[in-house]
Amino acid sequence: MRSHYCGQLNAASIGQQVRVAGWVHRRRDHGGVIFIDLRDREGLLQVVFDPDRPDIFRMAERLRGEFVVSVGGSLRRRPEGTVNPRLPSGEVELLADDLTVLNASETPPFHHDEAVNEELRLRYRYLDLRREEMTARLRLRHRVTRAMRGFLDEAGFIDIETPMLTRTTPEGARDYIVPSRTHPGQFFALPQSPQIFKQLLMMSGFDRYYQIARCFRDEDLRADRQPEFTQLDIETSFMDQGEIMALMERLVRTLFREVLGETLPDPFPVMTYGDAVSRFGIDRPDLRIPLELVEVADLMAGVEFKVFAGPAADPAGRVAALRVPGGARLSRKEIDDYTALVGQHGAKGLAYIKVNDRAQGAAGLQSPILKFLPPQTVEDLLSRLALEDGDLVFFGADRATIVNESLGALRVRLGHDLGLLRTGWHPLWVVDFPMFEWDPKEKRWAALHHPFTAPVTTDPDALESDPGTALSRAYDMVLNGTEIGGGSLRIHDAAMQAAVFRILGIGPEEAQSKFGFLLRALAYGAPPHGGIAFGLDRLVMLMAGAHSIRDVIAFPKTQTASCPLTEAPGPVSELQLRETGIRLREPARPR
Repeated sequence: MRSHYCGQLNAASIGQQVRVAGWVHRRRDHGGVIFIDLRDREGLLQVVFDPDRPDIFRMAERLRGEFVVSVGGSLRRRPEGTVNPRLPSGEVELLADDLTVLNASETPPFHHDEAVNEELRLRYRYLDLRREEMTARLRLRHRVTRAMRGFLDEAGFIDIETPMLTRTTPEGARDYIVPSRTHPGQFFALPQSPQIFKQLLMMSGFDRYYQIARCFRDEDLRADRQPEFTQLDIETSFMDQGEIMALMERLVRTLFREVLGETLPDPFPVMTYGDAVSRFGIDRPDLRIPLELVEVADLMAGVEFKVFAGPAADPAGRVAALRVPGGARLSRKEIDDYTALVGQHGAKGLAYIKVNDRAQGAAGLQSPILKFLPPQTVEDLLSRLALEDGDLVFFGADRATIVNESLGALRVRLGHDLGLLRTGWHPLWVVDFPMFEWDPKEKRWAALHHPFTAPVTTDPDALESDPGTALSRAYDMVLNGTEIGGGSLRIHDAAMQAAVFRILGIGPEEAQSKFGFLLRALAYGAPPHGGIAFGLDRLVMLMAGAHSIRDVIAFPKTQTASCPLTEAPGPVSELQLRETGIRLREPARPR
C-alpha cells in the first residue's frame, strides 16, 4: 500500500516512483494546481495534483482535512524558491499520477494546530495523538524504554512479569479492588507496585530483575499523578547501597546520552535528607534555583518579637530566612501574592526586609518588623545572610514543617518568577531518610517509605528503643526538582522485619494475615537485596519538556480519574453484580 513514509523522502529519492499513504494534513488550491500536505507518523510530504490528469484532479478537489488516502507518483525537486528547510522532505514533492481515497473524514472537532481545552483533546484523543507534538512525545517514550531495556539487558538483568491481581497491602494509598466471582465476598487488589513480588524473586535466586510495570493507586490526582502509571522496577541481590546507586547513575546517564544527546554529571552529587530540607525546605530540591534557606533561630532567641521568639524557643519550631538577590524591586502587591502562596502551606504571614542602602545600617532598610528587632540582631542578620543593596529577605517562623513547606514553595515560585533558573539538567541523590515519621492523628509511627525498607542499624533492639532518630537505607534520585526514582535496601532478616512491624503497630496476627508469604520466604535463606523504581511517566515528561504526565501517556485519565474517550468508569449490568456478589446501596437522599 506504500513504499515509503512521507517524512523519510528527500533529495536522494528524486526520480523514483513512490507510493505513500496517510492523512490529508492541509489542502491548497493555487490557480488550478492542487497541493496537499500528506501526513504520517514520520512527517509531511507535499503532493501535487496537476489538471493534466483530470480524473485524479477531480478526486483531489474533493479531498478535505483528515481524509485517509494513498498516492502514487514520481518524486521531483521542488521549484526554486519553494523549498521548505523546516521539513526533512522540504526539498521534494510528489507529482501524483494515482490517488485512492481509503476513507473520508467528517469535519474534526478541532484542527491539528488549534489550541483547545484538555477535556476536548482527551475526548478525541485519537485525533490529538495525530498532532506532531504528541507523536514526538510518544516516540520519545519508546526510545526511552528501548534504551532502558538495552542497558539492563547488557547489565545482566532479567525481565520478569509479576501479577496484576494480588491482595491488598498497605503501601501508602488506597487500593483499587477487584471482586472475585469464584470466591464470593473476596477481593483482589491491583498492585500499587510490584514491591513484594520483586523481593520474592530475589529470594528465588533471580538476583537481577527488572520490569516496566503498570501500577495502580486510588489517590487524588495532580499534574504528575495518574490512577494507573508506569514505572521501571528494578531489584538486585548481593549489592550494597553504593553499588546500586552507581549502577542506576550509569543507567540514567546512558539514557540521556542515547536519547537526548545530553551529558549528565559523573558522579551525581549526594545530599542527606536533613541537609536538603534544611537548605531547600524539601527533600527533592531543584538545584537550578540558586536560593537557599538559612537558619536564624539562634539570632531570634529572646527577642521581644514573639512571632520569631516563640518558634526559636520551640524544639519543634524553626525560624529561617530566604535571601532574594535583587528582590527589593518587588512591589507590595507582589509581596502580598507571595504571602498568599505561603498561606496555602500553613504560614500565618510572610515577614520581609528590603535592603535599600547597606552602608546606612538599619536606616537603609525597609520593613514593618524592624521596630521589633534589636539593632544588634539586625546587624547579625545582615552579616549572616551577606545582604547587599537591592536584596530582599523573606522570613518563615512556625513549626519546622510549616516553615519548610512554605519557604520551599516560595523558593521555587521566586526562581520561576524572577528568571533565576539555570539551564541544563541537575540530578541529585538524596540519602539518609528518616526510617519513620510520627502520625499525630493516629498517634503512631508510620513508615516514611514502606515497611520493608532496611534501617541503617542492624540491631532490632536499638531500632525499637529509639525509632524517632532511626535512619533508613533509602535513596531518591531527583532531577530538576522532580523525584524520578526512589529505592532502598530491603530487610532480609525476619527478626528485623518483626521489629519494624511492631513499631508500626502491626501485630503478629495482622502481619501473618497480610504478609505471611513474605515472612515465610524470609525464613528460607533470603539474600541481602535492594532496588529502585523510576517513574517512567515523570521521567519522559521532563525529557519531553512537557508540564503534565498526561501529555506523555497515550490514553490518560483526567484529574477526576475518568476517561472522556471511553467514558470510564461506567455502570455494569445487574448480572455482573450478581455474579460477583455485589449489591449497590441506594444513594443517600438529601435532607
